[in-house]
Amino acid sequence: MSIGVFDSGVGGLTVHHRLVERFPRADFVYLADQANAPYGGRPGEEIVDLTRAGCMRLFDEGCSLVVLACNTAASVALRRLQQTWLPGYRRELGRPVNILGIVVPTIEAATGLPWEHEAERRGEKVEKLDILGVFSTPATAASRVYEIEIDKRRQDVAVFSEPCPELARMIEAGAAREALAEVISGHVKALTARIGRAPDRAILGCTHYEIVADLFRAALPAGTPLIRQPEATADALERYLARHPELDPGQDALRRFLTTGAPGAQNGLVETFWGSPLSFEPA
Repeated sequence: MSIGVFDSGVGGLTVHHRLVERFPRADFVYLADQANAPYGGRPGEEIVDLTRAGCMRLFDEGCSLVVLACNTAASVALRRLQQTWLPGYRRELGRPVNILGIVVPTIEAATGLPWEHEAERRGEKVEKLDILGVFSTPATAASRVYEIEIDKRRQDVAVFSEPCPELARMIEAGAAREALAEVISGHVKALTARIGRAPDRAILGCTHYEIVADLFRAALPAGTPLIRQPEATADALERYLARHPELDPGQDALRRFLTTGAPGAQNGLVETFWGSPLSFEPA
């Protein structure tokens, strides 16, 4: 058995890298749906169908657990798949499997509260708001998952999302850092103008953005905390596996990288982030 990590492209490698560090003996299979990347501008039903297909491919590879290392897939498709598809598919496979996402761990990290917690509505005036900016794909922003779920738990946190339509595509294509810095700076300025001031904290709500986290830091006011999805996901997965010993992560340190797109070496941005050349097999 093994752990599957799924993304529309290379952004999920940021989460995958941290999971490998946290679970060095576990077996991992990474699948990038590069033939259909990016997901952020696609209709919801397409995102659900593509995410289901990716999960099935990873379960076929022997994965017992799939982590959706894609905010768009986790925001739009995860709940649907867990509630309406996965129960029947488990029976068909005849073994325990599950799908987890990165949005829940991120919200837990942003609020400092467990997912099960919901704030009591007392109507009390909040003296000081913590302004949280979320940079994401258009589909994640349209889902309003961060606004809705954080508001349920913390009424002293105000969430403002900034959709970045082209950024994931540019990172996937290995765009020049100067071009990426210009686009990121423009989105930070747009969000700041809409809020009326800079956010107190920020979520990089697309795993591609973690590859250029330094450019977000440069565009935001110095010292603005970034909520790191890879670290939050690793923490959550460690707790989850401790509660679910029936989901075997393997112990042979297997590492496989699959793509529905063009196999072979990935772009220079990915190589720089990963620390060494990285080649994908055809899915």
